Amino acid sequence: MKKAEIGKIGEEKASAYLINKGYVVLLKNYREKFGEIDIIARASDQILVFIEVKAIAINEIGILKPEDNFTTQKYRKVKRMAEFYAAAHPELIDEEMGWRIDLIAIEISLNGACAIRHYENI
Repeated sequence: MKKAEIGKIGEEKASAYLINKGYVVLLKNYREKFGEIDIIARASDQILVFIEVKAIAINEIGILKPEDNFTTQKYRKVKRMAEFYAAAHPELIDEEMGWRIDLIAIEISLNGACAIRHYENI
C-alpha cells in the first residue's frame, strides 16, 4: 500500500471509530496554507476536538508505531491550526470546556484488520 492510501484508510477508520463513540464529525482534512487538521469533531460532551490521525500498515514485524510519527513539530503545527480554527469559529467553543487535541493511532494489517488507539487531550 502507498502512504496516501494508508492515510486515507486510516482517516476513514478513525471517522467511523469516532462516530461509533458518539462524536459528530464536522470536517475532514481542514487545510490552510500553514497546515492541516485531519478531523474536527464534537465529542459527546460537546467539546470541540481536533484530531490528528497517524496510520501505518503492518507488513512486517517492526518497532515503529503510528504514535512515533507524531513529533513535537507536528504537534505544534496541529496546535497552531486548532488555535486558528477556534479563533475563526468562536461559536463552536464552549467557554468553560474550551477545545482539545486528540491523537488516533491506527495499525492496519494486510488482511484489513485494524488496531486503533485513541489518546485524548494530548
